[in-house]
Amino acid sequence: MRREVFKVDNYIHVYNRGNRKAEIVRAATDKWRFLQALRFFNDSHSSQNILRQVVKSLSVSDTDSTDNTDRLSFFDFESVFKTGWPPNWPEKDPLVKILSYCLMPNHFHLLLKEIREGGISKFMQKLGIGYTNYFNLKYQEVGKVFQGAYKAKLVNEEMYLKYLCIYIQVINVLELFPGGVKRALKNFKDAMNFVDDYSFSSHLDYAGLRRSLIIDKDVLGELFSTPEDYRKFVYDSVISKNFYQILEKKDLSLE
Repeated sequence: MRREVFKVDNYIHVYNRGNRKAEIVRAATDKWRFLQALRFFNDSHSSQNILRQVVKSLSVSDTDSTDNTDRLSFFDFESVFKTGWPPNWPEKDPLVKILSYCLMPNHFHLLLKEIREGGISKFMQKLGIGYTNYFNLKYQEVGKVFQGAYKAKLVNEEMYLKYLCIYIQVINVLELFPGGVKRALKNFKDAMNFVDDYSFSSHLDYAGLRRSLIIDKDVLGELFSTPEDYRKFVYDSVISKNFYQILEKKDLSLE
């Protein structure tokens, strides 16, 4: 297990990408499975096999998959947003607070809060092993899914915390917008509609479009007290040169 020097109440930016820059999700089922892992592995009691107890029969078409034979479990979706903690499990005992997240085709970003000693390290171990086991079993592969140990950086400034939230759950998604971030800045309304339609980022929770069971906004719920406050900050940040200068100084490279 990776040993961290983070202290309780620290905010930490955690990120990693696929081994050799390969995709870590290949279908919508993989994306929902990753989000499901964020929720259910964030518990001191759960085992690596916990998701086998959660996933039920495959029933709803996987409309986001290029493979028509791949189908999305309705329970996968429900377990992220609506399904309560299974009554036969011990009461949930979170390892971390997940303030923000974004899942991309070949990498992910998380903004976490350390709420117990070693909580982030334990959570990331469970997430990495659990998702790798799922991925290799599904695709009949072996070896690493992620490129080595995850990267983790302390966030110790309020403004950077707010900027980082926008970077994680908006800027990353804008990279998927046709033409990328530069094109998005010229078509901001269309670009934000694109972000609003992306299910695998916590942006929707802050924008008031849904309420997932994954995140705990913590201090960000105070800094963005309403969806309107959040959206205004998104707009002001994305069009600000200062925003990108600060992010560049923080070195968010996945290398």
